[in-house]
Amino acid sequence: MTGDPARPADAHHAPPHAAPPESIPAIYVVSPDAAAELAARLRGAGRIALDTEADSLYHYREKVCVFQISFSGANYVVDALAGLDPSELIRALEEKPLVIHGADYDLRLMRSCFGFRPRGGVFDTMLAARLLGYKQFGLAALAERFFGVVLSKRGQKADWSRRPLTPAQIDYLVRDTHYLEGIAGRLESELRARGRDAWHRESCRCAVEAAMAAPRNTREAWRLKGTGRLDRRQLAYLREIGGWREEEARRADLPPFKVLGNEQLIGLALAAAGAGRGFSLSGTKLPRTCVGRRLEALHAALGRAHALKPGEWPERPPRTAGEPYPVALMERLRAECARCAAELGIDPAVLANRGELISVARIRPRDAEGLASAGPLMRWQAELLEPRFRRILRGGR
Repeated sequence: MTGDPARPADAHHAPPHAAPPESIPAIYVVSPDAAAELAARLRGAGRIALDTEADSLYHYREKVCVFQISFSGANYVVDALAGLDPSELIRALEEKPLVIHGADYDLRLMRSCFGFRPRGGVFDTMLAARLLGYKQFGLAALAERFFGVVLSKRGQKADWSRRPLTPAQIDYLVRDTHYLEGIAGRLESELRARGRDAWHRESCRCAVEAAMAAPRNTREAWRLKGTGRLDRRQLAYLREIGGWREEEARRADLPPFKVLGNEQLIGLALAAAGAGRGFSLSGTKLPRTCVGRRLEALHAALGRAHALKPGEWPERPPRTAGEPYPVALMERLRAECARCAAELGIDPAVLANRGELISVARIRPRDAEGLASAGPLMRWQAELLEPRFRRILRGGR
């Protein structure tokens, strides 16, 4: 291979004259040959910084539009919409240790679009910062803290499916990974110095396992947060109107919330269920786009809900979070968790969130093994909390 050793063949560089003076060199990968050569380089690399950008704010089925890779001082922006086959790149990335900030979303997206399953381990810089008690743990805050640079936020809501990408966009993209390895190194040293590196390894492992779990059933997309207390009749209306929203979003290639917001959807379902066949849309505030065929389809969905017999209404799902639990016990556990977190200098939610504490109060495990094996807590959390929870769980004060 000839030429710049950090430059795959047929890679495109962002024009330097169009980027800000402090721009970072970026290799824009848009051809099959460039992707294959980058994959070969990845196989010989060490830890790799990774980030993705999607189009979830603009299209029905979100997809990876571009992903950024930094390693060995080189920065790459891979155009996933350029028609190249990313399979070699994906397989190479799967085998490497990765640095990702807030890995959950990126991993879920990569799994969904490419079948991606990381086997080399993940170092999540956001989890590391939270375990160290940082009050500001966003990527921009960490880059400023460690390197004194200010990362722009202007691309956070961009439609990354639009082409061509501008030099300014490429410069924005590459900054999301350029500093990640350096940030990870600083955080890793601090984790080791404070004896929290094992906490981080377990937290990252659990985050990866959760991201690789089966995706949510889209047929159940109408079961929205905040609807757990709805009765079966109300759920029937929610399901039919939610199905209408999903179909309209698919037809228009829009995210469902742009057809009808979640709060509007729930409010409409409750109003229609309350009024039954007497319900009319005439006095209902709907989006301006809900006209013509779309409005007729909504009327049809309401008609289907009206016609359902009780035996056809959806079942209420088992929701343990909404069931009674020993409130006084949970509050004592919460207070003890808060004291422990204060001593460690971390957010109490990092140690155990409210849902996890409710689970502990219900289960009443007898030891650290029980705390961890029962499911709500990781082992490092259980080992820290069990000595403090023991007396409370056994009936003491």
